[in-house]
Amino acid sequence: MHDQPQDIDELRGRIDRIDRTLLDLWHERSGLSRKIGEARVASGGTRLVLSREQQVLARFKSSLGDDGVALALLLLRAGRGPL
Repeated sequence: MHDQPQDIDELRGRIDRIDRTLLDLWHERSGLSRKIGEARVASGGTRLVLSREQQVLARFKSSLGDDGVALALLLLRAGRGPL
């Protein structure tokens, strides 16, 4: 069995730190989205705005392609719950 070069361990450590940041941002985004939905409902509006969701989907698709759409759908569901 071969030892891994130190730079692989360092790169993996950086990936782990990025993953933690992504998870923190995921939770922050979900919470903000839920608060927006609650505020909209409290003021007599709908829980979600389709045009806004379409903007988010388009932004992720233009940057990441079909995988971006899948990611955006997960983010949107995390913030508003399933439809």
